[in-house]
Amino acid sequence: MKDNLIGIIIIAIIFAGSIIYMTVKPSSVAYKKLTVLGNHSLDTHYHGDKMHIDTLWHRVPDFSFIDQEGNFFTHREVNNKIYVTDFFFSTCQTICPAMSGEMERVYQKFLNDERVLIVSHTVDPETDNPEQLSKYAQQFDAKAGKWIFLTGEKAELYQIARKGYMLEASIGSGGADDFIHTQNFALVDGKRRIRGIYDGLDPQEINMMMKDMQSLLKELE
Repeated sequence: MKDNLIGIIIIAIIFAGSIIYMTVKPSSVAYKKLTVLGNHSLDTHYHGDKMHIDTLWHRVPDFSFIDQEGNFFTHREVNNKIYVTDFFFSTCQTICPAMSGEMERVYQKFLNDERVLIVSHTVDPETDNPEQLSKYAQQFDAKAGKWIFLTGEKAELYQIARKGYMLEASIGSGGADDFIHTQNFALVDGKRRIRGIYDGLDPQEINMMMKDMQSLLKELE
């Protein structure tokens, strides 16, 4: 009788442990802490007589461009949002259609989450005015304000691609002979810090990026 009672207690403990594992463990596995990319510096300051040291990470700089509806779109619109960004041009016949197809998957997955934006920049602003970008956006049923297509001054677009999002390693000033053609996507958090760079032509990497986006959303909670 005593042995049976001990057996029942052991089974009950194992069962309870399984329930705890199923409810707690998947969460810790599904969501990971993403690193912050780019250079950083240390800021030393005092509160009273106690010294504090903060890490200042690379952040996407302030910006102002024009969206597919002809409205200004600035850094203020992405503050406290998670967003994915890329650089393309509407007349591209090589990698851009495939990149936009992968971006459409991301757009559809997070369509109803107001905390997530998609931001695509043209690298050919002479061709890609707001009207042209609007036509391009219609191919993907892209909702304005959710998937934003941006144009502006070429030098500013190229500067933010290289120095802001770190998606292009080449050196250039955005002049007439300068051209960027990168297939990479950047994942940016609510503080405009870069948390991942992914190959926009690789569906497996984009799947990984979407999982990482879920992790960033957990940080906002």
